[in-house]
Amino acid sequence: MIIAVDGPSASGKGTLARRLAQHYGLRHLDTGALYRMVGLAVLLSGGDPADENAAYAAAKTIDLTLLEHPELRSERTGGAASKVAAQPAVREALLQFQRDFASENGGAVLDGRDIGTVVCPEADAKLFVVARADVRAKRRYAELASYGIAPPYEAVLADIEARDERDMNRAVAPLKPASDALLLDTSDLDIDAAVQQALHLVDKCLAERKLGSPAVRNRS
Repeated sequence: MIIAVDGPSASGKGTLARRLAQHYGLRHLDTGALYRMVGLAVLLSGGDPADENAAYAAAKTIDLTLLEHPELRSERTGGAASKVAAQPAVREALLQFQRDFASENGGAVLDGRDIGTVVCPEADAKLFVVARADVRAKRRYAELASYGIAPPYEAVLADIEARDERDMNRAVAPLKPASDALLLDTSDLDIDAAVQQALHLVDKCLAERKLGSPAVRNRS
C-alpha cells in the first residue's frame, strides 16, 4: 500500500504522513529531506544551489549522514532545497530512490510535492494538504524557535511565499494536486483533528479502490 501526501511547506503534511505511517504500519519517507540534504551539501561545499552541475553532483552522491546535521531544517537550507528541487537533473537522480522505497516491504507513506503526480502516480491514496500562508509561517516560526533559530516572522512569511512561487511555477514537477487527490485544509485544525480527517480521507480512498468504484477506475 502506498499513500502519497503532497502540499506546500509547513502545511502539516510531514506530521500527517508520520501519523498515517504509524496507523497503517508502514514506513515513512520525507522526500523533502532528500532535497534538503542535496541543498545543504551544496552549501557546505561553498557552491551555489542554483548551479545545476553542483546540485546534480550532490544528488548523485547523497550523504545520508546529513539527516542529523543541525542546519538541515534551517530556512537557509530550505531555500537551497527549493532551488535544487527545481532542476530536472536533480529530480531524476532522486526519483528512483523514492520509487524503490515506496515499492519495498509492503509499501510506504511518502510526503513531498510531487508524490501523487510524478513519484507514485498509482498510489492507493493521495492527499493534498494545504493551509493559509500566514498560518504556515506561524508554524514554521515556532518550529525554528524550537531549534534555537529565531528569524523575524516577516522573513519567515516572505520565505514561505517565495518558496510557494518557485515550487508552483517550476518547469519540472511543479507543486500541484494530482487529479485524483483529496484536499485537506489544515488552516483551522489542530494536529489531532487533522490526523482524524486524514485517516477518514485515506480510508475512503482505500474503500473505493477495494470496491472498484467508477471513481477508482477513473484514477487508474
